[in-house]
Amino acid sequence: MKKTLIAHSPDADDIFMYYAIKFGWVGMSDITFDNIAKDIQTLNEDALNGVYDIVAISFALYPHIKEDYALLRTAVSFGEGYGPKLIKKKDAKLKRNFKVALSGEHTTNAMLFRIKYPDARITYMNFLDIEEAVLNGDVHAGVLIHESILTYDSKLEVEIEIWDIWQELVGEELPLPLGGMAIRRSIPLNKAIEYEATLTKAVQVARDHKERLSKMLIERDLVRIDANTLDKYLELYANDDSITLSAVQYKAIDKLFEIGYKNGFYDTPIEIENYLIPTEYTELRKG
Repeated sequence: MKKTLIAHSPDADDIFMYYAIKFGWVGMSDITFDNIAKDIQTLNEDALNGVYDIVAISFALYPHIKEDYALLRTAVSFGEGYGPKLIKKKDAKLKRNFKVALSGEHTTNAMLFRIKYPDARITYMNFLDIEEAVLNGDVHAGVLIHESILTYDSKLEVEIEIWDIWQELVGEELPLPLGGMAIRRSIPLNKAIEYEATLTKAVQVARDHKERLSKMLIERDLVRIDANTLDKYLELYANDDSITLSAVQYKAIDKLFEIGYKNGFYDTPIEIENYLIPTEYTELRKG
């Protein structure tokens, strides 16, 4: 049995979407799965360095790794009217060159923030430390991600939603592409197709058994939030739209890449459908 390591973030949506595999509800006959959880910027850096075969990434990173990784169609997180938040102390006024904490250089929220606030002084830190950095006055503001968008301190307030920046830039109502999964291109195509199908089934099974799985995650202290917050959070980032990419999600990802290219974050424009696993290969083999 070959062991395959899946690298994902420690936030509740990634845990939820993976643990149908961890609990043995979904699997592959010749593969033993294991997982490792790291903060999203570390995962982005690991993807740049080709550390893992299957890894969670920020969508904004993908054009930088497109030659080495294909983007999976499943385990995706989008914002629809919500997303990361730029927060500050209540009633604080931000100057043009305010100091801000972001969760990582290659995150989607960082790219959109930098386009909106080119003069801000950025410091990057682990997403778990951002709220405290703002409260302590180490920075004037910070972009909260993951569960902290629901649980931040009452001494803080939202300056702007990253969703609003996204809407300004795209000029139409498209979901905000936040994170997905990538798979190494050197994996044989038939095996990559099988991995994608297995991961897709895992997200589907997780959604079908949300109540049971959520209870197990809470009981085993695998998530950092309580049951009510978990339920609310999963409906934001590990919902039915996370199972497989839709046409409107493809359009949104392409728009993100277009915006990144026009603002100098990428060397070349790309369209995501050219960088997915060609699942039609299975049908051709059958034929």
